[in-house]
Amino acid sequence: MRSDMIKKGIERAPHRSLLRAVGCSFDDWSKPFIGVINSFSEIVPGHIHLRTIAKAVKEGIRSQGGVPFEVNTIAVCDGIAMNHPGMRYSLPSRELIADSVEILAQAHAFDALVFIPNCDKVVPGMLMAAVRLNLPSVFVSGGPMLAGNLVRGNAAKSVDLITVFQAVGEVARDKMTEAELQQLEMVACPGCGSCAGMFTANTMNCLTETLGMALPGNGTIPAVEARRISLAYKAGQQVMVALAKDIRPKDVITGDSLYNAFVVDMALGGSTNSVLHLTAIAHEAGIDFPLSLINEISGSVPNICKLSPASDYHIEDLDLAGGIPAIMHELSGLLKLGAKTILGKSLGEVIGWAEVKNREVIRSLSQPYAPTGGIGILFGNLAPEGAVVKSAAVAPEMLVHQGPARVFNSEEEATTAIIKGEFKSGEVIVIRYEGPKGGPGMREMLAATSLLSGMGMDNKVALITDGRFSGGTRGAAIGHVSPEAAEKGPIAALQDGDIIKIDIPKHTLEVKLNQKELKQRLASLPPFEPRIRTGYLKRYSDKVSSASTGAVFTE
Repeated sequence: MRSDMIKKGIERAPHRSLLRAVGCSFDDWSKPFIGVINSFSEIVPGHIHLRTIAKAVKEGIRSQGGVPFEVNTIAVCDGIAMNHPGMRYSLPSRELIADSVEILAQAHAFDALVFIPNCDKVVPGMLMAAVRLNLPSVFVSGGPMLAGNLVRGNAAKSVDLITVFQAVGEVARDKMTEAELQQLEMVACPGCGSCAGMFTANTMNCLTETLGMALPGNGTIPAVEARRISLAYKAGQQVMVALAKDIRPKDVITGDSLYNAFVVDMALGGSTNSVLHLTAIAHEAGIDFPLSLINEISGSVPNICKLSPASDYHIEDLDLAGGIPAIMHELSGLLKLGAKTILGKSLGEVIGWAEVKNREVIRSLSQPYAPTGGIGILFGNLAPEGAVVKSAAVAPEMLVHQGPARVFNSEEEATTAIIKGEFKSGEVIVIRYEGPKGGPGMREMLAATSLLSGMGMDNKVALITDGRFSGGTRGAAIGHVSPEAAEKGPIAALQDGDIIKIDIPKHTLEVKLNQKELKQRLASLPPFEPRIRTGYLKRYSDKVSSASTGAVFTE
């Protein structure tokens, strides 16, 4: 066993002495050492209960003859970090999480790993680490939060965090009182778990199932249910099976499984951030997965499930409808069913028992919400390396749009202008210098898009940015524009009034300027001046690559 290097031989007597100090006994020297990589945090609602998950995982490991050791990584709540300087640290935390897992696993010579993520950057960060380390690994998340219930008069409505963000826009337009906003705020997030819609955290937890790195139910069983504890116990048992059979992440995360993940992502209309994270995981695994292939997948996969923010359904509804196995069963003709899973079975074998239990939540391929996938990659003279849009959450009348640019050089400038109503119907709001390098940290623009939605303007104006959007964003919101403004991408050349053409069905994003004019404008720009010159964000800005390659560190 790999852990023998810290427990076998006379020269390891000091190591054994230290291990005895944490509770190990003589019997443990012959057993596998399993790292339980927890991301428990008291500031993150999705992680507040993860000690309970870890306890069940450790019991499952012990039941199969392993010795578990719980260790921790950091976690950021994107909702709490939103719309202030803290959001600059969200995406960069992904690389820190991957690096910290590598350090913990290598320094302590674990034989295998169970990962316990839940929220936005923790899932991809841990997946990147799993592939990098390539030790037998199983994932079990903390599960989704239940939706809240807002009761007014005789009517009840399911609500979630995005409802609150959008309500701020309604208050700004005098469509809602502050008292009504407070009533909503008190019920929208009723307890632990990752926010209740098909936002980034739940998208990635669902796709971890599809990748084959987690047990069925990982993405959808609610955080508060006993089934979640049972799943954690089984994950602890399964890692021992994976270790015995020597099933490793690079056996599971392949070109085929990444393809499957994007197929399911398109069917779900998941978060645009999945593109950023899946390409980063592919990079870590040494797999070439170009953005153009994502459009090919999108063109062949119908959007058969719409959850918040695209509808009033939530993850708990998807779970009752059969969960991700049911989605994959419906898509079985489009998936690469021979892909391996951490269960030691093919994907086809894992989903063979599944069935759709609610056709309102999971539609058939013959009656989809849309004939093509819920995410699209746009290219053109404004985004030569690509941009990303959650097409499933775009109003039909905005799928093709042309309008004058209204340009802002930061999220704060744009948000202030939106609150003041300093924009016109038909315009294209541009927020630039918010990319991985320019932000730095590629902040989410949820405050801006939610304000527009709350104001009833998400079907009247478009928004493009070299930053990111939350999985909870809806409207004609186009992000990840690459190259970014800080790298003198074409978005840096835009001026107020430039006519921007958006054609989501044709996957194009253009500005009505010829190449000569674009080059002249870019050449006249002064050198980019970093906003932050010290600390981790300075180091991040120096090393990070384009969003089109997953915003990974350059070699």
